[in-house]
Amino acid sequence: MKASTASIGALALLLSHAVAAERIIVVAADGSGDVRTVQEAFAAVPDNSPERTVIHIKPGTYDGQKILAREKRNVTLRGEQAATTILTWHINTNEEQPPGTHPRHKGTALVVLADDFRAEQLTFQNTSGDHGQALALRIDADRAVVTNSRLLGWQDTVMLNNGRHFFRDTYIEERVDFIYGSATAVFERCEIRSKNGGYVTAASTPPEREYGFVFIDSRLTGDPAPWVDPTGKIPAKAPASAPQAYLGRPWRPYGSVTFVNTDMGAHIHPAGWDTWRNAANEKTARYAEYMSRGPGANRSARVAWSRQLSASEAGQFTAARILGGTDGWRPQ
Repeated sequence: MKASTASIGALALLLSHAVAAERIIVVAADGSGDVRTVQEAFAAVPDNSPERTVIHIKPGTYDGQKILAREKRNVTLRGEQAATTILTWHINTNEEQPPGTHPRHKGTALVVLADDFRAEQLTFQNTSGDHGQALALRIDADRAVVTNSRLLGWQDTVMLNNGRHFFRDTYIEERVDFIYGSATAVFERCEIRSKNGGYVTAASTPPEREYGFVFIDSRLTGDPAPWVDPTGKIPAKAPASAPQAYLGRPWRPYGSVTFVNTDMGAHIHPAGWDTWRNAANEKTARYAEYMSRGPGANRSARVAWSRQLSASEAGQFTAARILGGTDGWRPQ
């Protein structure tokens, strides 16, 4: 009994230390939290802290650009429900930027420069629409995790630069090159929705990086409707007849994208992959699939320079192996 009591006491002490190590900042636009804006919460995060700071965002729509600086490590953004907690912006890269916009991050709603970032139960969106690059999320860091969230836009919704990133149970929607960049990223059990055709990915994977973007047990769905400007200032474009989306095109010659056990809707172009008007990319781009299924999984029609993986090859495509790196990272 004494040993059991001691064990319980030790566990309670350990748990109390764990709770104490997690700093919480509450964001509420109505003033009922610690701060009113996400950027104020970012400013309150201790620099280079080994302990995690949880920023709890109450339901609401939080407009404006938000930048998590490089020294603000170990931050979790947590909403209560993705549909009701929205981080948004309405500016694209071609428009006049509001005062205070970072010159390197024009047209981007949220920029993450700090390692070990996490986000859950949130919507990240850019509502600028079909007239230029307009990012909902850009990550220039390492070991980022996004779960149970939504990322909404029209062109270049998500930019993932360098580092390793993990997305699970997340909905991503857009049209042109809407997941792009040089990072290694795993998308597990995600829904990727193409709006009016376009291109799902535009990887710029460096040649020395073994993996680029990997989709596992996910779904590719389509919506043929064109974007309609809610203000009426931009004329509506006619919808393409049966618009089709390509799985990807290489932003850089060695772009790497792989789909494993993925459902593909009829909106996926039979050829699958595009060269971005450069035939030389056929020799360098690294595009592959394993057990794609559904009306968009036409293996016999795929471009000859893409690959269909064997079962043994596909077995190597696990989040742990792809993202582990030299530090043995295991996204949770």
